[in-house]
Amino acid sequence: MEGIAAAAGLLRPCRRILVFTGAGISTESGIPDFRGPEGLWTRMDPADFTLERYLRSRTTRRRSWRMRMNAGALDASPNAAHRALVGLWASGRMIGCVTQNIDGLHQKAGLPEEAVVELHGNAHTTVCLGCGDRRPTAEALRRVEDGEDDPSCLLCGGILKTAVIYFGEMLPPAATAAAFDMAEEADAVLSVGSTLSVFPAAYVPHRVAQRGRPFVIVNQGPTDFDHLASVRLDAPAGTAVPALVSALT
Repeated sequence: MEGIAAAAGLLRPCRRILVFTGAGISTESGIPDFRGPEGLWTRMDPADFTLERYLRSRTTRRRSWRMRMNAGALDASPNAAHRALVGLWASGRMIGCVTQNIDGLHQKAGLPEEAVVELHGNAHTTVCLGCGDRRPTAEALRRVEDGEDDPSCLLCGGILKTAVIYFGEMLPPAATAAAFDMAEEADAVLSVGSTLSVFPAAYVPHRVAQRGRPFVIVNQGPTDFDHLASVRLDAPAGTAVPALVSALT
């Protein structure tokens, strides 16, 4: 609890805390992270998540749809860490949440859409790479369940893909601009469940720390920015974040 008290002492005077979240905040909701011992990259080839391979390989697309159908991520529920951040927002101390996650659990927990910036997109929506038509991913998954192993756009016949950022794609410009605007206005940053090793996303909390503002890291295991942390809590998000928010509110 010493770490919680130290982090709370740093954040208590702050009224524009930027929260930055990664896969580690959602592991307690049953969604695996990427780089951990049981992470996604231990079971899947990261190259399957490059845009170039997805576009040229129907086999890759079939594998991707089967993975999404079996993963159950769209049905996951927020955990105590997600809910605690809603409490932080309600307290008026938080400028917003910039997330690397694609699971939509911050919004499902109760954060308003305008408070969440999704740098890597959202798996709940599917987009046609031909005409841009957007529909709920659940519709495409129902088609997969009914026997379409590589469902195409119902409007133009183009390739469908979940609206998440694959390797080789640019981050969405509007989301990127919003994230860095928040970073410029923030008076502290709380990073939860990220190894802070994926760029350019990790430049967002780095920008706040670079300005000399308090930087609190909650993560199980080391991160690339531990040397910049004002306080580092090596603990599960579902335990540490509610304790920290409770100490602040």
